[in-house]
Amino acid sequence: MKISILTLFPEMFDIFGHSIMGRAKENNTVFIDTYNIRDFSLNKHKKVDDYPYGGGAGMVMTPQPIVDCIREVKKHNKGKVVFLGPRGKTFNHSMAKQLSNEEEIIFLCGHYEGIDERVYEHVDLEISLGDFILTGGEMACIPIVDSICRLIPGVLGKEESFQEESYYNGLLEYPQYTRPEVFEGAEVPRVLCSGHHENIRKWRRIKSLQITKEKRPDLYRKVELTKEDKKLLQNK
Repeated sequence: MKISILTLFPEMFDIFGHSIMGRAKENNTVFIDTYNIRDFSLNKHKKVDDYPYGGGAGMVMTPQPIVDCIREVKKHNKGKVVFLGPRGKTFNHSMAKQLSNEEEIIFLCGHYEGIDERVYEHVDLEISLGDFILTGGEMACIPIVDSICRLIPGVLGKEESFQEESYYNGLLEYPQYTRPEVFEGAEVPRVLCSGHHENIRKWRRIKSLQITKEKRPDLYRKVELTKEDKKLLQNK
């Protein structure tokens, strides 16, 4: 996948040079480049914001540098332009899976009080991270890009690494344990040490169901319980 990020602070995305994302870039599984919107400003001081018409607090990003930046990026990346803003659909795992199938994507990070309304003519999709305020689109872009990329084949070591994670199948993940077998008197559940793969699978499934029902009833209500699920819950 090729990802282009339009931002006023390209250095914030140095984080993608580390860990799993860093390896994905080295392996050419994911290509990420950044464009500084300020570089496209025709203002002699490279100014990219101005006071809003009609008055009001704060500044608004002007359309010229953003639109020119988009047009330049489109020469190398034909993907959808995704704006990180409050009007957008709330990002979730389902959206991450959908976007992970794209070959190219362009992310536009807003700042200040937002972008000039006329920029929306060049935006294909708006995404919100949630109903809270961030200092800039960069802070939303980082987790969204990470969430999308880790679903791309080859980014994680094994496909199972994300298939059993929280949200992948609509449930929260089951509890995880590692060594030591006993820590401060608390033991690892015996079934996990049994080597009986079918019993382990059933234990993990029922724990996922129970945890989701307790912690995220909104997710649990959307789960279509199988006959086995109902039997496991009945015999818990």
